[in-house]
Order: sequence, then structure tokens, then C-alpha cells
Amino acid sequence: MRASENIIVNMMTSKEIRQTFLEFFRLKQHTIVPSAPLVIKDDPTLMFTNAGMNQFKDIFLGNKIQFSSRVADTQKCLRVSGKHNDLEEVGIDTYHHTMFEMLGNWSFGDPSSSDGIGNGYFKKEAIAWSWELLTEVFMIPVERLYVTVFEGDEKENLPRDEEAFSSWKKLVSVDRIIFSNKKDNFWEMGETGPCGPCSEIHVDARDDDARKDINGRDLVNKGDPEVIEIWNLVFMQFNRLVNGSLQQLPARHVDTGMGFERLTRVMQQKRSNYETDIFHPLIEFIEQKSGINYGADEKTDIAMRVMSDHIRAIAFAIADGQIPSNTGAGYVIRRILRRAVRYYYSFLNIHSPVLHDMVAILSDQFENVFPEIKSQQVYVARVIEEEENSFLKTLESGLKRIALLEKDLIHNDILKGKTAFELYDTFGFPIDLTRLIAQEKNWTIDEIGFYEELEKQKSRSRRAAEVVSSDWTELKKVDKIEFAGYDLLETKSSVVKYRRQNAKDREIFQLVLDRTPFYPESGGQVGDKGKIIFGKEEVEVLDTKKENDLIIHFLNKFPELLSTADLRESSEVIATINRSYRFNTMANHTATHLLHAALRNVLGDHVQQKGSLVAPDHLRFDFSHFSKIAAHELESIEMLVNEKIRQNILREVQIMPVGEAVKSGARALFGEKYGEQVRVVTFDKNFSRELCGGTHVPATGMIGYFKIVSESAVAAGIRRIEAITGITSETLIRQNFDSIENLKREFGNDPEKGIAQLKDENTRLKKQVEEFSSVQLNQLKKELKSRIENIHGVNFIAAEVSVSSPDALKKLAYDLRNETDNLFFAAGAAIDNRAHLCIIISDQLVKEKTLDAAQIIRDISREINGGGGGQKFFATAGGTNVKGIQTALKQAKLKLSK
Repeated sequence: MRASENIIVNMMTSKEIRQTFLEFFRLKQHTIVPSAPLVIKDDPTLMFTNAGMNQFKDIFLGNKIQFSSRVADTQKCLRVSGKHNDLEEVGIDTYHHTMFEMLGNWSFGDPSSSDGIGNGYFKKEAIAWSWELLTEVFMIPVERLYVTVFEGDEKENLPRDEEAFSSWKKLVSVDRIIFSNKKDNFWEMGETGPCGPCSEIHVDARDDDARKDINGRDLVNKGDPEVIEIWNLVFMQFNRLVNGSLQQLPARHVDTGMGFERLTRVMQQKRSNYETDIFHPLIEFIEQKSGINYGADEKTDIAMRVMSDHIRAIAFAIADGQIPSNTGAGYVIRRILRRAVRYYYSFLNIHSPVLHDMVAILSDQFENVFPEIKSQQVYVARVIEEEENSFLKTLESGLKRIALLEKDLIHNDILKGKTAFELYDTFGFPIDLTRLIAQEKNWTIDEIGFYEELEKQKSRSRRAAEVVSSDWTELKKVDKIEFAGYDLLETKSSVVKYRRQNAKDREIFQLVLDRTPFYPESGGQVGDKGKIIFGKEEVEVLDTKKENDLIIHFLNKFPELLSTADLRESSEVIATINRSYRFNTMANHTATHLLHAALRNVLGDHVQQKGSLVAPDHLRFDFSHFSKIAAHELESIEMLVNEKIRQNILREVQIMPVGEAVKSGARALFGEKYGEQVRVVTFDKNFSRELCGGTHVPATGMIGYFKIVSESAVAAGIRRIEAITGITSETLIRQNFDSIENLKREFGNDPEKGIAQLKDENTRLKKQVEEFSSVQLNQLKKELKSRIENIHGVNFIAAEVSVSSPDALKKLAYDLRNETDNLFFAAGAAIDNRAHLCIIISDQLVKEKTLDAAQIIRDISREINGGGGGQKFFATAGGTNVKGIQTALKQAKLKLSK
């Protein structure tokens, strides 16, 4: 679609497009809700929000009562793993993204009378309103639009969607309606969960000449970059069960999603999403940094698209609480970041961190729609910069490793699959980067071997993490699961549903009660333990977790009564939590709040919580701070917390609207999704006031005593404090006093003086040992010099020696090198039951005879079942086979003889 054609009458900025969408549905009686965080914390089936419907999943399943029948929003989404995986396509084409905005409108429930204000609606209204918005408000010409409808599926006994077809016929000619198969027109969130037929709206953005040559209808869902889907209307009717069958949902719902970036491209008449004002500021920045214009070359264009897309995913994920790491969701973010780095390094000739400077652009762009970037701009940028620096070093190491492959690992110019996998696994090189480097060197890659190694790793990971759940067996329908544990430690309850789950070859039983005192793991607080009594049978609760809005109890065995008719009729049980476990956890949770407040008091208002663990025996608190905390600051923090404990401040709990809570000064955590009503926990309104769903002691004095046990770095800009309270801190104090008494018994009443004398004695003895070792080394050196063998003008020495440490072996080698011309010294030693080798070569020999100690040591170290490396003039190796030392030294001599 060329700008000169001017097919859109009212050209809009991206901000205007977003606001127009939300305002349109506001006038259709929809409640506008904020985006859920990008990082999902209470759904084990997802790492990230990958669709607008994720936050409403429990409403679709009937586990939660909707707060409004009609809802609209713009949702941050990330698709880089699982069923929806677009990562390798991002940047290559012009319309896939990792992080993107999904404009959506929802209806929860489909009452028979759907025209009342605030009531739910279904296909007729969803279709009519989508067409109205696109053609009458956004003024997209009808002749450029096509719609698809589900054609049905005989295998699943699913009929053709006549209801949707009938609604579309009233709005658009039949030749613009396309019946499509289940792959394109039956939407599923994953392997299980809510699903249903859908109707897509596609736009033909080609120029007039192209449209005359080929009918746009023939290009729908065919991968054409200019005939693209912009809106998907999903009609949620089913729930996909574990066994693959479909079950009718309790009510029918509408779930629509329109790609904001694609819509903006159409509205701004661009050939690419990346040419819109959403990405233009980022592209312009990259052009300035690289000195390369966008559009000059396809390879550099791809690199710029990758960078401008990936920085959005990285920054929003970090702002929502997910820092890059080596596991889980953190690894996904690290992988995205590294993909961006290797593109700017390889194609844009940028060899220093640059992504972190792009955070400021995002901060300005999204200040009024997603303010979390603006409020954490410095922190997010620092984390990204540290990750960039780290990977740039790794990237250079990997490139050096590749430089050695020509000698070691290339056979007939083919790079082994196992080596390509090592580059991927150890250095973070995706296969496409290795492929690129190989092409530059005219190598080919054994990609079959690479993918075999990759599949082996994935199989190992799957086996380690595989969890197989059966479908829920439902005994009772309830509107809401009640957590009664704020006030009660024991409740009479009814069983709502149960299921079996296999994880790591172990069977676990999960149970949901209509009312429970068990706190489910969330907000950093561990789940309660305890017992559930089924008649006369007592079953242990090993853990309690939250899955969306379900509180799930993990049992150590399957209760026999669950299979009886008596329980199915009454399903009444007694649920009792472990009191000491809960009390100690509450004490640590309250201490965490006090610690958070104390940190801000002592270090400054920049401190923000970035993670926590609240267990019965200790607490862990991660927070934003960019330097090590000084000893005197830690002391002040600890003293302040204990002062608040001694004041025995009473707990105050209030339930209020989230907006009112934030205005009152309550601290909210970034990356948390809060409901309309929130729980505010206060311990002195002028000190600690936080939004928190966890359990707390009635008064701070019940904590007892607070003791910091460690302070450390977790990641760039994130520090961690670990601490203990109550009985655990008392035990530590008692142990420390016992240690002091033991020292007094050993050193008298002044143990410090005794320890100082012991250290002096130790220093004196070490010096004597060093002097003795030096005498030994000098004697050994004389003996070795007497055994010099001249080979082709080289003074060669090879010997297995007896030394006390690897450092002594190194000193011996350097002393000989300094005193002997044209030296080639190969030595081995057995130290602490390990084999050690070293080779040192005079500089002149390295030049004249092109000898390489590092290469030689790598070759001969195989004999000791080890490996090593170093420089051309000096290299070392270590291994487990002491008996191989002599053979390794003989091989070193052979290297010289060639």
C-alpha cells in the first residue's frame, strides 16, 4: 500500500489509533481495563502472557465470576515459546514480533437478551462492531477486506459455523467470505484450555497493480507479507481436556484480538510494521549509532528490525519483574537479548552496548499507556547494559573458539553438529549465527547432527520437568473458592474437584476445596502445609499452590473416601494447617515488609522490591540497588527493623479500591496484577504500607528478633538480603555464644589475642615452607638442566617431577626459561591425585619454528583424560589419569621431532 494512493481518509498516529479503539468500545458499554503483566506468575501452563485472553482464562473456565460482562483493553503479549513461537521469524519478515500489543474486546457470558446495557453478547454483535470500527471509523475500504469462517471438522464432530457466516452475509458480499479449516479458524490457547471457532479479518495492503494481477482472496492465509490478518474474533465455546476431547464451557464468550502494530501499518499506509511511528524512533536511533541507513541493505535492515523489536520485549519483561537468567522465563529473555546483540555485532559493526540506550525512547513512547518503563527506566537500562557487556565478552570468546576449529574440528570443510551445538549451548550461538559464520569461511554445517544434539538436550529437559495431569473430576459447582486463612486455621469444607498428576515418576494428588485455611504459594510466601481429614482418614497436605484462581492442595496419598458415594453426596472434610509452620512464615513475611521500608529509609526511595521468598525458617528479599551495601548501612537497616519489632506495632488491614490504595501511599509491586479491590497491610502508616495478599502476625513484637545473615548481588542492579527471625535467630545467637565459649576454653579469656598469635605462627610456618620449597626447586632445576637434550638446535627437557602445587610447577618452568636459551620444557606432576602438565617454549623458538604450546598441550592432555590451554609460549593442562603423564611427555617430544 503506497502512501500516494491515499486509501485511508483519516491518517492517524499510533497513539490516536489505540485511543480510538478503546473509546469505540467504551461507547459500547465496555469497561476499559489495564494490561496484565507480561510475565505470568500463577499459571504453570504459561511463562508469558501470549494472548489478551490469558488474564480472563478463569472466567472462561467458570472458576471466577466476571467483574464486568463487557471488557476492552490493550494487552502486552510475548510469543517466543511453546505453541505460539515467532522468534526466528522476527526481523526476517516485516510483520512478526516478539512483544506486541493486542487490542481486544470481550464478552463474558451470552444471555438470551444481549442488547441490554452491560449484558454479554456473542457472534452477531462482535462481528457487526468489528466491521463498523474498521470500515466506518478507521475508514478502511471494504474492497481491501476479506473474512474467514470456520468450515467445521468431521473428526471432532464440529459443524460449520453457520451463525458467523449468517452474520457476515449481512455486512459483506459472499465472495469476500472464505471458509477455512481448523488450523486457521479454530483458536486454541495451548494443548489444553478454553478454545473455539474464530472468524478472522484480513486486509489486502498491496498496490492497485498487484491487486489487479492476483485476487486478494487467493492470498489469504498464504503467507503473503501484504495480505495479512489484523483481527481475530474468537468465540469461546469449548474447553480442551487432557485426553483431547472437547467439553462445552459453562457459558459462551467472545474473545477478540487485533494486532496493534499491523493495524497501525494499514492505517499509516506503510509497507512494513517497522516503517510506522511505533518503530520509527527506534530505527532512527539505530541508524545514528551504526551510520547505516535503513533500506540500504537487506541484512542490515533485518538487524535493525531485530533490535527495534527485541528491545521492547526485553525492557517490558524486566520492568514486569523477569530479569535475564539461565533458566525458565529468564532464559527466554536472555535468549532474545543475545539475538539482538549478535545481530548488531555481526551486521551493524556495533561492538559496544547499545540496547540499553533505547530504553529512554520506549519510556517516552509508552509513558501514558504502560508507565512501568518510565518509572523504572534507570534500573531497566542498567540490567540490559550488564547483560550486553557479558554477552559481548562471550561472543568474542565464541568467535575465538571458531577460529581454532579449522585445525581441530573441520573435516572436508564440514563443521561437526556436536561442535555447532557446543557453540549454541556454551557460548549462546544460535544455529543461524553459526551458519552465517560458516558461510563466510566456506564451511558447511552438519545440521542433522546439531539438531540431534539439540533434541537430546530437549528430551533431557522434558524428562526432568514433565508433568502429566489428568482432567479434573468435579464433585460440586461453586461460584467462588474462599480463602478463610486470614482468620481461621481450621475449616469445615467440601471437595469441589480433584485430579491425579505425575511428575518425575511420582504420583501426586491435587484437591480443591470450596473453603480453605491453606494459603497458596504466591507473592513470595510459601504454601501452607497441614492435613485434611476425610471421615476417619487423615491425609497430609504437602504443599498448597495457586493456579489462576484455584487453590490447589497437594496430598501425599489418594483419600479412599473420594471414590465412595458417601463423600460424593456430602464431600465434607476438615482442613487444618500446620500452626507452627504458618506462624513462623507469617513472622518472616511481616519482617520482609519492615525490611523493605527500612531499606528505603536507609538507602533511598530508588529501592524497589524485585522478588522475595518467605519461608518458615528464613526470608530472602531482592531489590533494586546498584552497589554493595556498606557494613554500617546493613547495621542501620537491621537496627531499624528491630526497633519496629520492639515497638510492637499492631497490624492494620484494609480492603479498598486499588486506585484509592495507591493514593493512600500503599506500595504496589511492578509486574503484579491487582484486582479492583486490594488488601492493604499497614504496620505504622508512616513506615510500612503495602498491597499484599499474604498472611502476617497481629503485631510486630511477635517476630522476636531480626538478623541479617547475608547480602549479595543477584544480577545487574539487584541486591539480595537473606535474614532470619524468631526461633531461628535465637538458635543462631545461641550457637554463636557457644562458639565464643569454645574459643575461650581453647585460648583463655582473650580468644582474639590467641587467634592473632595463631595467625602469626601460621604466617611464620608458611614462610618457612616457602623457603624450603624454594631450596627444593633450585635443586630440581639444577638436576633438570643437567639433562638437557639438544634436538635440531632446541634445548629440550621432558620430566615428571615432584612438586607441591601447580604454582610451584609454573615457577620451575619460568625459572628454567629465564636461564636457558632455545628452551622447550615439558613437565608433568601428580598433585593431590590429579595429573598436571605444563609446556614452556622460548619466544625465539615460537617465532622460528612456529611452535604453539597451547596447541601441543591440547593434543597431549588427552593422555591424562583432561584438557587445557594457554598461550603459544606457555600452556597448562589438568586431568584425572596420573598414569598417562609419561605417555603425554613422550608425545610432546614427538611434536618437536617433526
